[in-house]
Amino acid sequence: MNVLLLGSGAREHAIAWKLSQSPKLTSLYVAPGNPGTADVATNLPVSVDDFEAIVRTCKEQRIDLVVVGSEGPLAAGLVDRLLVEGIAAFGPAKSAAIIESSKVFSKQLMARIGIPTATFGVFDNEAAARKYVDQADGSLVIKADGLAVGKGAIVTDSSAAAHEAVTTIMRDRAFGAAGDRVVIEQRLYGPEVSAHAFTDGQTVAHMPFSCDHKPVFDGDQGPNTGGMGAYSPPGWFSDADQQWARESVTEAAIKAMYDAGLPYKGVLYPGILCANDGMMVLEFNSRFGDPEAQVLFPRLESDLLEVMWAVANNKLAEVELRWSDEACVGVVLASGGYPAKYKTGLPIEGIDELDPDVLVFHAGTARQEDGTLVTSGGRVLTVSALGPDLQAARDKAYRNVERIRFEGMHYRRDIGARAVAAPN
Repeated sequence: MNVLLLGSGAREHAIAWKLSQSPKLTSLYVAPGNPGTADVATNLPVSVDDFEAIVRTCKEQRIDLVVVGSEGPLAAGLVDRLLVEGIAAFGPAKSAAIIESSKVFSKQLMARIGIPTATFGVFDNEAAARKYVDQADGSLVIKADGLAVGKGAIVTDSSAAAHEAVTTIMRDRAFGAAGDRVVIEQRLYGPEVSAHAFTDGQTVAHMPFSCDHKPVFDGDQGPNTGGMGAYSPPGWFSDADQQWARESVTEAAIKAMYDAGLPYKGVLYPGILCANDGMMVLEFNSRFGDPEAQVLFPRLESDLLEVMWAVANNKLAEVELRWSDEACVGVVLASGGYPAKYKTGLPIEGIDELDPDVLVFHAGTARQEDGTLVTSGGRVLTVSALGPDLQAARDKAYRNVERIRFEGMHYRRDIGARAVAAPN
């Protein structure tokens, strides 16, 4: 089977790494890919936003399945375009991808079917948004309705900060058209859990739970990022809570989408916050999390290509998923200054010094003409390690992180630490 994977981050490297192990695979292409994906696939200089070039590539390379890694092409209707050409694709159609591409849609869906979520208001008028801020009780989160590359939510702790966020999104248009409407919601506190699942629109196959660390500094301090690390499984997340998340959140949302004539196919994952007064759903995502993918795929024992093909062809019920009992911890190595201004083009050393069973997934990297690996983005690498328990996985991951070097390299030193300390 010939497969084309679209994307260039560590998530796509993790997907490519797992797909490359499939006995059903003939050829794997990644567009545009990165130096890491080049080790397990053939990179192609095709933009994920150039739908016509993607279609041409599929025909030229006789692609049997396209895997869409990121949310942007999904929201723009790439899967719809591929299906018109008779090309199978893993990912939701545009009409279903709205569950992530519109925070207004997802919040209203949750309210309609009884999925608990933070109290919220929806506004397309700046004056009305400011009035809501003035009347609110407590801290707020201001979110652009549309996609904003994971940066469209501004967490505030005062009325003044909330007003500043409204200005940033609605007046200064920091996120462009994505901020034409905003969701203003109550700020919630507590640990978060990612609840990934495969679905072909009716059958749902749940993945292990995982936890992302978004703030840039230890102790969840500093601005939010795309994710500074992740671990799986969260032993503190009880069996009862897991069952609730699977049945009352993920399966309920997929059923509601199907009933509304918006069958959802691909991977869906709600972000769930465990507050003191109960669990709340923060959002739904229409693709694998990053860095969650980097700790989930090392635990997957089944053939990922077989699973994705089954999803695309409405045959997920015929596939059995198997997962390792081992724990996995992934630590993101970021450029100094990220998520604000940072340098690029800095040589990366030490990757060849890691333990053979430790995985390194590339994100913001590039190869110079002389073969030197250099930094090219904010999040540069994810170092992932398996272990018999979370403590062992953490120890192995950090022992190997210390062997990698580039100027200004920054990483959190507490990924999974609280989970290790928490009673199971």
